[in-house]
This record gives sequence, structure tokens and C-alpha cells, in this order.
Amino acid sequence: MRSFNMEILIPVLILGTMGLVFGAGLAFASWKFKVESDPRLDKIYRLLPGANCGACGEAGCFGFAEQILNAKTLIDNCRVASDEAKEEIAKAIGRNLKKRIKTVTTLHCNGGTKVKDRFVYKGIRDCVALNLQMGGQKECLAGCLGLESCEKACPFGALKLSEAGLPVVDAVKCKACNKCVEICPKKIFSLLPLKNTVHLACSSHYTGKETRAVCPVGCIACKLCEKTCKFAAIAVIDNLAVIDYSKCTSCAECVKVCPVKCILVRK
Repeated sequence: MRSFNMEILIPVLILGTMGLVFGAGLAFASWKFKVESDPRLDKIYRLLPGANCGACGEAGCFGFAEQILNAKTLIDNCRVASDEAKEEIAKAIGRNLKKRIKTVTTLHCNGGTKVKDRFVYKGIRDCVALNLQMGGQKECLAGCLGLESCEKACPFGALKLSEAGLPVVDAVKCKACNKCVEICPKKIFSLLPLKNTVHLACSSHYTGKETRAVCPVGCIACKLCEKTCKFAAIAVIDNLAVIDYSKCTSCAECVKVCPVKCILVRK
């Protein structure tokens, strides 16, 4: 019986001693080789929103905090943090806050259900998949396909597909993260200055005759907007009106004269 107890006790003592030795060794190594952390890094990280959306170009908020601390990015490149948080970060690292021009995602299409379908699509509800089938079901090959890919991609709930078959942007929720711009196979989203409310809701370069044949609200290159603008902020290029936002004052005179109502004011 005593021999049996010793057979159990000796291995337990050996393993226990080894555990203590290894634990002490790890503790020593941790102390000896520890990397000193800059306390400012923790403060920056705590002030960031923790959304890990990737809109800043980094994998997450901690990586972005490191880039800020090392002066490799601008504080204002975070699209989600509040202005107050950004000011606090600037103070923490003794740097001036350089602000970007605030932008909002904008859809350059007003077709939706106004445009007829060429065929019935019964695949997965994904614009990228649908676009692989002959450019999508719409007669206008430049327009919105009307599925929820952009809505699903938005991490802030700023897009909602309407009954008209078009995604509606909530300018308050939009953080200009660029996710919808990247996911859209038709490339009909862009980030425009928030202060400029007038935009073109069309992306087609068809001729006027071709546009009328497929979409009742597409740009027909009539140039009335170009002739009306007092600031030379709009010009028809390759059958499509183009707005120069460095000149545009959002006076909306072009909106008034557009015969097809493809120039809109952001609500």
C-alpha cells in the first residue's frame, strides 16, 4: 500500500516542481523581455469607436491607433469617431487635428422600377452575382440592379432598399466608409461633399435616343443644365452631365430645367 502511494506521490511532486520552475521561468522571461507600451496608445484606442469597420484602411481600431501614434495617418481618417473624440486624441499626442471635407455616399441612378426587366432573375439576391448574367436584368445596363448588396455591406445601416427598387441613403447615418462604392458592380455610388446637395442621378453614357428607349429618367445630354448654370459648374461630357463640385453652389437651377428630372437635390 505504501509503495502504491509513493508511485503516485513521486510523479505528482515531479510535475508540481516542473510546473513551478517553468512558471518562474516564464514570469522572468515576461519581465526581462517585455515591450514597453506607450500609454498614449491605450488612450487613443479607448477614444476610437471600436467599430473595426476598416473604413480607415486598417484592419481594426487598434491598428489605426498605432498608425496615428506613429504619424502614419490622419486622425480624421476615422469616419466613425465623433469630432470631440478626435479633438481628445489630438490633444493626447500633441498634434493639430487636420479635418477632411465631410462626404456622403451618393447613388447615381434614378431608374429602379421605372426601368423594365429583360428577364426574370431567380438566383441569389446579390448584385455581383446578378451582374454576371448578361450585365443584369435591367434594360439599362448602366443602372441599379435593385438588390440589397449595398445595404448588406453598410456597417452603419445607412442604406435601405426602397419600394422603387433603389437604395436610399441616410445622410445622418452614413460615415462615408466606401463599402457600398466597393461592392456595387455597376459603380454607380460615389462619395460627394456633404455641403453640396445637388447630384446627377444617372450613370449612362448612352445617346439621348438610346436612353429614352430604356429609361424615362436618364440623362439625355440635352445640355439645358449646362446652359443654365451661371457658375460653369456643369458640363455634358460623353452624353452625361458632369458636375464640378469646386464650382457648384447647389443653387439647384439645373434641377429646375432638367426635362427628365435626373438631377436631384439630396434630402
